[in-house]
Amino acid sequence: MACENEYSVGVLIVSDTVSKHEKKDTSGINLINIISNNKYFSVSSMEQDCVADELTDIKGILEDWADTKNIDLILTVGGTGFSPRDVTPEATRAVIDREAPHLATRMVLGCCEKSKFSVLSRSTCGMRGQSLILNLPGSVKGSSECFEMIASILPHALDQLKGKTKNVTSLHREIQNT
Repeated sequence: MACENEYSVGVLIVSDTVSKHEKKDTSGINLINIISNNKYFSVSSMEQDCVADELTDIKGILEDWADTKNIDLILTVGGTGFSPRDVTPEATRAVIDREAPHLATRMVLGCCEKSKFSVLSRSTCGMRGQSLILNLPGSVKGSSECFEMIASILPHALDQLKGKTKNVTSLHREIQNT
């Protein structure tokens, strides 16, 4: 059982070449390493998988992780570009109950300060049940920078989503007093 301030995390690599073992995943591993250092929040468990850029495969994992495994934070890595095979945002939109568009906006705006090409990532962020699903780009640099743009606010977002009113109220009081 997870502690009050720990969160379960799932990292889904979406890549045709990685899923066929034609290329080694570096972006997902890098993101897992960033998350595992507990710099932003404590991790109670970590799930990882890889699928090809197929709408039904992506949807299936997202639904399973949110509905069956009850993973708090689900991060997809890859499939957010302009290529005809990039369908991660569409798969995410098909499974979420509610969007969280400003998380994607924060990622893009923050990353645009570092690279003008950040606007080419089509990230979708939203909630399915009590799981928060975020799409990150497939590159090591893009996925880590996007994650780091929002990582510090994720515990509060997850606490709200999970109904952890004690944590939420405490932070709201702290914010109001600064």
